[in-house]
Amino acid sequence: MTDTNPLLADDALPAFSRIRPEHVPPAIDAILADYRAGVAALTAPGAPRDFAHVMLPQERLEQRLARAWAPVSHLHSVADSEALRAVYGPAEEKITEHAIELGQDRDLYAAVQALTDAPGFAALPRPQRALVEHALRDFRLSGVALEEPARTRFREIGVELSRLSTEFSNAVLDATDAWHEHVTDERDLAGIPESGRAVLRQYAREQELEGYLVTLKQPSVQAVLTYADNRALRERVYWAYQTRASDQGPHAGRYDNSARIEKIVALRHEAARLLGFANAAEESLATKMAGSPTEVMEFLHDLAARAKPVAQRELDELRAFAHDELKLDNLEPWDVAYAAEKLRQARYALDEEQLKPYFPLPAVLDGLFAIAQRLYGVTLAPREGVDVWHPDVRYYDVRDADGRVFAGAYVDLYARAGKRGGAWMDVCRARFDDGAQPQLPVAFLTCNFAPPTEGRPALLTHDDVLTLFHEFGHGLHHLLTEVGLPAVGGIEGVEWDAVELPSQFMENFGWNRQALDLFARHWQTGEPLPEALFQRMLAARHFHAGLFLVRQLEFALFDFTLHLEYDPAEGARPLAVLEQVRKAAAVLHPPAWQRFPHAFTHIFAGGYAAGYYSYLWAELLSADAFGAFEEAAAERGSVLDRATGERFRREVLAVGATRPALESFVAFRGRKPEPEALLRSHGLACAPPRP
Repeated sequence: MTDTNPLLADDALPAFSRIRPEHVPPAIDAILADYRAGVAALTAPGAPRDFAHVMLPQERLEQRLARAWAPVSHLHSVADSEALRAVYGPAEEKITEHAIELGQDRDLYAAVQALTDAPGFAALPRPQRALVEHALRDFRLSGVALEEPARTRFREIGVELSRLSTEFSNAVLDATDAWHEHVTDERDLAGIPESGRAVLRQYAREQELEGYLVTLKQPSVQAVLTYADNRALRERVYWAYQTRASDQGPHAGRYDNSARIEKIVALRHEAARLLGFANAAEESLATKMAGSPTEVMEFLHDLAARAKPVAQRELDELRAFAHDELKLDNLEPWDVAYAAEKLRQARYALDEEQLKPYFPLPAVLDGLFAIAQRLYGVTLAPREGVDVWHPDVRYYDVRDADGRVFAGAYVDLYARAGKRGGAWMDVCRARFDDGAQPQLPVAFLTCNFAPPTEGRPALLTHDDVLTLFHEFGHGLHHLLTEVGLPAVGGIEGVEWDAVELPSQFMENFGWNRQALDLFARHWQTGEPLPEALFQRMLAARHFHAGLFLVRQLEFALFDFTLHLEYDPAEGARPLAVLEQVRKAAAVLHPPAWQRFPHAFTHIFAGGYAAGYYSYLWAELLSADAFGAFEEAAAERGSVLDRATGERFRREVLAVGATRPALESFVAFRGRKPEPEALLRSHGLACAPPRP
């Protein structure tokens, strides 16, 4: 069967060109059947109760499933089709149900528990102990102690949540792809720079249309809302984008996620209560650094108290500028990015179009790899002939200082139809040191940048550069692991509010002159980024930092409050919760028809439920961690300090989840993180403390 079904082949890399939707059901059914048989064998009476016979077989079984499912899940995100959707949803439900069944298998739980009771457990290597401890925790979170009918109900909830999350994500993608506006008169696009118009021309060409096509893909939305002088066009794009998958907007009700939001939050609450937690927010913290919901809410509200007055001053200045200079009597939400860009240009003589020629994507990628080499002694080299899912995709071998290939990465950077928006890193293969042929870690690095246009490479905004650095940081966390047990290696098992540390840490190099000098050169002349332009960029770094921070706080508080304060008698009330949160943290209040929650895939279709605060929590860690590199630069003259980089690699990137993230941070920094680092990173260190 492996000859005809590529998902059952045990190859080092997936055969993407051979994978068809019809391969998915038989492959998943066969693998799950083998998985159950394997678990039955290791839990049989008289079977050995040691690490090699209890934990390693589970890792092998899980990796076989992951090798099949990772490429399918990835294709669902980057090359979606109706045929793939038809098999993806049911297969995902089977996998979810299987995972919950495993988590409730008391014979398996007893076998794992027996390892901790054995006299030699304390002498096991740290990764092995961590794997056992994480497994026992996950058993408890899967309801292993539940009795009927609660056991069955918990399993049903898990399967239904899996289905609803997939449907939520599909609805957002469909709503995004459904809206577009064909523009034939270039005057309607006045203000949009040539690079932005080139993207809109390309979108039109893809649909065999003349002129331009405005879409809801991120490069298009950004170009229109930031630069278009046509206020009516800005309003239409904002309206369509901010009502996706809802009961409002141009496709009102067609892809509506309202009922899914209600059901998802209700089911998460019910599952948490079955496990003995007060709510889903409390359950979420069982696998995070934060100790309690109170700690999270105090963290967020303290930040809000510091950031909101700054944000209000910034908004007042923007309104005055829009009134006096742009003749906008009333600053509407679709005017904010446009007016902000005009103010930034006026204040700092800087706009993204000045910077973009210095950030051609091929050079940025080379520079990013050069930074990794300087810090960690690793190189990334393209490998031709690797089977990929789209011609734009590139594959890179990751080599150590001796030239040995120890990891790999697929890089897929351009926006296109059928590809979900945003940027992410995901696991293709995990490191697994099992036998003579260890499995090497392989990552998917995915972004949605504007593609190259005729006669010029893809030119990135500086924000795009930071996004690429961010995802590459996640990738390094996965690729540089030295842990050979997949469940506790790389990013796997790391507390969710610490997993963003390596990614946000990498963003700092996008602001550093030494790092920028490795790649920031004009795509036509080769001229380095001029010092005057760099200084204006630095001066503008904290422009509207308050507005940015309160927006992040709005997302985080909405997510956590929604899960913390859920009352079955009242329902999820997402719009009421959002309004409550905006009163506490926001200074901008969108129209009543705005439906931000309906496309909030991070929390309704991703891994950030009751965890979106993690971005801010980890930003504190990353800002403080980067301080060590700044100290090295002051002492030794370079922020790209190899000794500090090797220490960061050894104490943070290499250890995975084999110890708590706080221990790893302290091992690197020599002390616990200091909260002021987050405020400094936003230029708010002098903001008044919370009253």
